[in-house]
Amino acid sequence: QLQLVESGGGLVQPGGSLRLSCVASGFTLNLYAIGWFRQAPGKEREGVSCINRSGGTNYADSVKGRFTISRDSAKNTVYLQMNSLKPEDTAVYYCAADLFGFGVLNAPEYEYWGQGTQVTVSS
Repeated sequence: QLQLVESGGGLVQPGGSLRLSCVASGFTLNLYAIGWFRQAPGKEREGVSCINRSGGTNYADSVKGRFTISRDSAKNTVYLQMNSLKPEDTAVYYCAADLFGFGVLNAPEYEYWGQGTQVTVSS
C-alpha cells in the first residue's frame, strides 16, 4: 500500500526554523517527483517546493532563499528545511508524489498525498 507520512510540524516563533519530513512506504521515492504543498485556513492549496527524479528542484517565489527541499534515498524520505519562518507560512503542509513526474508545483499532477502536518508561526 502506497503511503506518505509527514512529520516535523509545530509551533515556532517568527524567524525560527523547522524541518519537515515525508516518509514513503510501499514505493520508492526515487521514481517520483515529490512536492510540498500548503493550505492555510480559507485559502487554496498552493505549491511550495518540489524535487524531481533527477534531483532538480523548484520553489514558490514566496519561499525562495528560505526553504530547501532535499531527498535521502536510503531513508526513502524527502525533507523540507524551513528557515526564517514568517506568520504567513502558517498552514497545513502536505507532501505528494507524482510517478515519473517532472517536478511542477501543480497539485492535480500528483497522485498520492499524505495527511499533512500543521505549521504555526506565531509569537
